Amino acid sequence: MGNSVPDLDAVGVKAEPELAEVLRREVATLLGRNSLHFPGAQPVSFATRHLTELQREDYYVCEKTDGIRCLMYFTRGEPESDTPEVHYLIDRKNEYRWVPGLHFPLPGDDTFRNFHVDTIVDGELVNDTYEDGTQQLKYLVFDCLVLDGQSLMHRTLDKRLAYFKEMVLRPYNAMYRKFPEEIPHRTFTVEDKSTQFSYGLEMMFREIIPKVKKIHGNDGLIFTCRSTPYKIGTDEHILKWKPPAENTIDFRMRLEFPLLEPDTDDEAEGITEPYMDYEAMPIFHLFVMLRANEYQPFGEMFVTPDEWEDLKALGQPLDDTIVECAKDDQGRWRFYRLRDDKTDANHISTVEKVLESIQDRVTEEDLIRMAPAIKAAWKKRQALQEEEARKRHRQGPGGGPPNGHNGVKRKFEE
Repeated sequence: MGNSVPDLDAVGVKAEPELAEVLRREVATLLGRNSLHFPGAQPVSFATRHLTELQREDYYVCEKTDGIRCLMYFTRGEPESDTPEVHYLIDRKNEYRWVPGLHFPLPGDDTFRNFHVDTIVDGELVNDTYEDGTQQLKYLVFDCLVLDGQSLMHRTLDKRLAYFKEMVLRPYNAMYRKFPEEIPHRTFTVEDKSTQFSYGLEMMFREIIPKVKKIHGNDGLIFTCRSTPYKIGTDEHILKWKPPAENTIDFRMRLEFPLLEPDTDDEAEGITEPYMDYEAMPIFHLFVMLRANEYQPFGEMFVTPDEWEDLKALGQPLDDTIVECAKDDQGRWRFYRLRDDKTDANHISTVEKVLESIQDRVTEEDLIRMAPAIKAAWKKRQALQEEEARKRHRQGPGGGPPNGHNGVKRKFEE
């Protein structure tokens, strides 16, 4: 999976089941929900119809990092201990890992001693690798759900990100500028993920993606609607675009080995029943999820003998695991990578959307070609909003004359 994908167990300490359950309840309460499932938003696969969507609404775009998606939960530790503040990464398996060595001071505190709690941000953990071979573990934040107990989920994306940058990132960076000797002691550095207006596609493909591919890998783009609230679960307003050849599906893979009839040597050893031939290459059955713990057969993964040897050389369990697969030119599902960060295959509804994306084949060239129309539509909406704001200003409070008697009376009453 490359240098960009960190080992979460090397980054943090996994919470025991009882503690994890307590933490899930705390997070659910902060988010105002009853469900204890993974509280992150999930994108849908980009299809041709979304080219119209990008013209209809304001979207931001960022490169899709080849890292590990995690939310981070800022909470309280023991007040008089060495860890009065505690931070947990929440992975897509909904497991919590305590990360030592993090501190997020409050704004306006020159002592940098007071810190954020009851805060949840969304991001991705990546390993940047530079030309000289050095590596830097980074947590790239692309959304903020709750800040100091206040939900931001109903705010627009630009507002949510502005709160994070001003209230969390600015004092965090100020602290390390003042105490650079502390930099080596942090488990990872925290940054905001660079976003562009949705029409900045040529710059994304020509400048940003080539640069990040060298540092931490890239496997597409993420478009996020500016005006919609943060939605836990599948969000139709977060669009995941991948190059057509890289559109993938996460399947549950089950191996079927051929049965061998016992030969004379087997019978001499007392083996009289047919048995699995684990030396042979199995059939790689692929399943998609219908509902929790219920799977439906979908197809088979095509594997060459050399690829089978490579799979065995991974030294990891293969049967009943989650595998990410892509279609080749002949329409066969081929192995892309093991998804040991996931416990479930894609739901059938997700699979159908990915298949739609594969069928539609929206290319890099298609996106760049649409950029001028996306920009024109954005600017038109912006001009209309500015005109509406000017109208309201001219009318004054309550829709009456801006400097009339009603306005003066209201001012004194305030």
